Amino acid sequence: MAGRGLLSRISAKDITRTRTENDVESIIEHLRGLLNTRQGECPAAMDFGVVDFTDLMHTFPEAIQTLQRSIRATILQYEPRLKNVIVQHVRDDEVLVLKFQITAQLASKTSKGAVRLETQLRAGGQISVR
Repeated sequence: MAGRGLLSRISAKDITRTRTENDVESIIEHLRGLLNTRQGECPAAMDFGVVDFTDLMHTFPEAIQTLQRSIRATILQYEPRLKNVIVQHVRDDEVLVLKFQITAQLASKTSKGAVRLETQLRAGGQISVR
């Protein structure tokens, strides 16, 4: 997981990158792990992660709103570098894929600006973040 630890930041090849770019990459990497963890998988924090989508399939299409709320609540609780988080479902014609757009503000005083990320939930339950 490049960019997460102190040593990987110190030994970064591209030193000209701004702090904001590094912060956003670190946030994206953290969100990948966070959103691909299902609630109950982490014994130290049973609410860490998002609801298991397979448990929601029988309530589709209402499940989209439940997953959307779960993603937002999880980010608000476990990613303190983001504030004013908005998660919106993005309609798409691709079968068996749910897409969400995450819009937020950077909470750091040194890194300012808005972040807009795209997520995709594929049939296997894996969530990608870009």
